[in-house]
This record gives sequence, structure tokens and C-alpha cells, in this order.
Amino acid sequence: MSFLQRILDRVLRANSSRAPRTSFDELSQEQLDAHLRVGRYGDFTLTDAIRPSFGLDIVPREGYRRDLYRDPETGNTMPVLAASVSSERLFEVFMELLDPLGEELDVVMESSHDSAPGAHDDMYREHIDAVILKSILYDYEDLLMNDGCAGLAALNPSGPMEVQFDEHKLIFVYAHDLEPFEAILIDAGLKRDDTLKFISEAEHLHSTDDVYHDQFDELKIRLGIDVGIDVGIG
Repeated sequence: MSFLQRILDRVLRANSSRAPRTSFDELSQEQLDAHLRVGRYGDFTLTDAIRPSFGLDIVPREGYRRDLYRDPETGNTMPVLAASVSSERLFEVFMELLDPLGEELDVVMESSHDSAPGAHDDMYREHIDAVILKSILYDYEDLLMNDGCAGLAALNPSGPMEVQFDEHKLIFVYAHDLEPFEAILIDAGLKRDDTLKFISEAEHLHSTDDVYHDQFDELKIRLGIDVGIDVGIG
């Protein structure tokens, strides 16, 4: 199935009665087709997972910014790096960012394949060797890069450090000491811009495919995740 067919399938599902209408509903088929075929904006190349709004409220571009995450329940804060990386280097940057987390990691897989709009399921695997994890993830690079309903996060089991590769194919790093992670982004050629806006912060479309759904289930098995411990969150 082509990218256009995959993303149109996702559009049709997103425009079901349970989802709010969007500006995409006002487009002709020709306008929508032409927009979805555009995967490059200047020097930035998107993966097949996502496309921006038709009006390009946010034009995708490369860079990173520093933020501060505040837990809504406890009020505790955590420094955050948020990065947008062109697709030809995206996966390698993500894999390099796993190194500062340590030699043993916890893993969270995120899926919105069967979820209502705005919701997803989190699935957990504790204590996996980082080398083994990276080897498995390389086998599923296509899934992780191009499925707009799949994401993954790796955490240090001993302390609050996390690297998230979300379904928008953006990278988020949560840690009290961001320096080792920021150095990796800088070495990859990314520039800091705290005014940077991401494709997820405006209207956008996700793409998926039944093949990716099956591969996601395979990846859960490879990681030793019990399908019975899914936790739905909004």
C-alpha cells in the first residue's frame, strides 16, 4: 500500500463520527492528494508517519528547544529537550540518545492503533539490556519511523531520565542533567531555538497501515511485553 493510500485510510478513520471535523474535511480530493504527496519542506524531510496542516500553520524544520515539564498532579518540574530531526538522520539520532540512559533500561511502547482520537495505550517492559534493545529496534526501524500510531520511550530504571520517540516522530528527553543529550543533538548538527514550533502543535494528519499494526504486535513479543498489561491513557 502506498503512503498516500495509508494516510487516506487514516484520514477516513479520523473523520469518523467519533472525531471532530477538521479543515481537511473542506478540501477537494485533488487538494488533499497533492498536500499528502509533499514530504519535504526546504532541507527538512518528513517520515511517512505524519503530514502538517494544509495551511502550513507550522512548517516542519530541524532544531531543538529546551522546555520545562511540570507534573500537573505534584507540581514537580523536569527539564526537557524537544527535537525535530529530518528523516534521513532521525533514527540514528534517537538511538544515540539512548546511550546516556545507561546499560539497562525500562521500555514503554505507545500505540494509538485501536484507540479513540487523542488517546493511546502504554505497554511496559522492565529491565532490558540496552544493547539488546537497540538491536531489536533496528529490526523495526521502518515501523518506528513511518507508523503514525506507534511510539516508544526508554527510561533509566534507577532515576528520572527518559528518551521518548513519539508518534509524531519527534524526540523528547527528560532529565535533570540534559548536557550529555544536548551534546548529541549538537554533534548531529541541530541548532537550539527555543521559539521552535513542532508539527504536533498545530492541526496535522497521522498515517498507519495494517502491516504496521501487525509489526507492532511482533515488536511487543520481541521485547517480552505481555499483551495483557496494556494501560489506556488519554
